[in-house]
Amino acid sequence: MKALFIGQSYIDVTFIADSMPTGDEKTIANDYAVAFGGNAVTAAFVCAKLGIAPDLLCSMADDWLARMFRDMAAKYQIPIHSCKVAESSLSFIMPKDGKRAIVRCRDNDFLHPFPNLNLAGCRALHVDGHIPEAALHYAKQCRKYGILTSLDGGAVRENTEELLGYIDVAVVSELFCEQLGKSVEETLEYLRTRGVKVGAVTLGERGMHWFENNGPIRHLPSLKVPKDRIVDTNGAGDTFHGAYVYAYLANPEGKWEDHFKLARAASAHAIQHLGNEASLPTLADIEDVKQEFPAGT
Repeated sequence: MKALFIGQSYIDVTFIADSMPTGDEKTIANDYAVAFGGNAVTAAFVCAKLGIAPDLLCSMADDWLARMFRDMAAKYQIPIHSCKVAESSLSFIMPKDGKRAIVRCRDNDFLHPFPNLNLAGCRALHVDGHIPEAALHYAKQCRKYGILTSLDGGAVRENTEELLGYIDVAVVSELFCEQLGKSVEETLEYLRTRGVKVGAVTLGERGMHWFENNGPIRHLPSLKVPKDRIVDTNGAGDTFHGAYVYAYLANPEGKWEDHFKLARAASAHAIQHLGNEASLPTLADIEDVKQEFPAGT
């Protein structure tokens, strides 16, 4: 095991349409994509696409959608460890004008305890908080063994405060700040008080504010992708997480600023494609993006 990612799995159906029908209306989509989904799940596929396939502990049913998901994971050589549920989860996603509307059909009623895994060889853990007991258990185990722990803080979840006590790298959203009732700067200081070594708040096209250890809060601007090149922003944050975990695994002595710059370029690539699988970047894609798009201010 090179790394372990933990989160809720989905099958994502992403479509582009002029409008959403209601009542007895019908419409025809202009384009669509079907792929894997879920925060830590998408991040795991990104890490695998870039060259380091992690293990994935995720919700998993025994139905045809789960078999589709397993086929997708096998393509990227991602080992799956199941947290058993009765039904697979689905997301229906409609990107439009740089935003996205989402309908989720989720089963997170786990039928059995999460599996006990051997962490031998594991060098990083990434969690999104969607399987809270497993996330906390493995964060504690990784802290005990000196394994880097990373949190996708897309929202404040039931055990987020306790979990943060075992997290080294926390990259959270603007929504996370709003749910805490704190500003970006206050949220970063909160993360620091919880023992987080590298903390960040992502702000979409406004870039990211972040700190490392006891250093000052810094700003990393986003890359200037023209609006007419943006197709689907869903999953861009998950791509960011998967890419910086990959960057750390590939170069654990590297600077976090460089890890985040690689992740920034990975996200800039992702938003130009429809659906999570088409959005997966290669290292060559990342270099192309770095050359094509300048950083903002």
